[in-house]
Amino acid sequence: MVAPDSALGAEAVIELLREVKDPEVPALDVVELGIVRRAVVEGNRVTVTVTPTYSGCPAMNVIEREVAACLEKHGYEAVVETVFTPPWTTDWISEEAREKLRAYGIAPPGRAAEVEPVPLGGPTKTVRCPYCGSSRTTTESEFGSTACKSIHFCRSCHQPFEHFKAI
Repeated sequence: MVAPDSALGAEAVIELLREVKDPEVPALDVVELGIVRRAVVEGNRVTVTVTPTYSGCPAMNVIEREVAACLEKHGYEAVVETVFTPPWTTDWISEEAREKLRAYGIAPPGRAAEVEPVPLGGPTKTVRCPYCGSSRTTTESEFGSTACKSIHFCRSCHQPFEHFKAI
C-alpha cells in the first residue's frame, strides 16, 4: 500500500471518488449520481457511506468494490458502509449530471417531488427527447436496461432513448 495522498480532508476524498463511474451509466460518477453520502477520514482510514439507488440495485456490489479500490489506490484503508435511510432519490443527482445524462442520450429525471403516481394503464408523463428536445415521444416500455430506466421513442427524430425515472 502506498502512503495516503497527503492528509486529505473528507471533501478532497469525495473528489477522489469522482474517478468511480456508475457501471450502468458510465457517463456519471458515483458522487454526481448522489449515492456517496459522506466520507470520514481518520488518519489512514476512510469510511465512505453510500446509499443505493434502490435496495435491489445489481450494481451496488461493484460500486462498493470500486470505491474501496479507488481509496486504496490513493493509499487509504477503505471501509464502505451502505445505508438505506433516508432512501436515495433522483433529486440527489446534480444539475451537471442531468446534463451529462442528456448528452449521453438518456433523458434525465424530473424532480421526484413533482412526480405523481400514475394509475395502472393511465396516461404517462411526456418525456423530452435527449437528442432533439421534442416532446413528441412515446413510452415503449416501463423498463429499460435497468429497472430505474424506461424506454421511449421520439416521433420527431425517430431515435429510441432511455429515460432515468424520477424516484
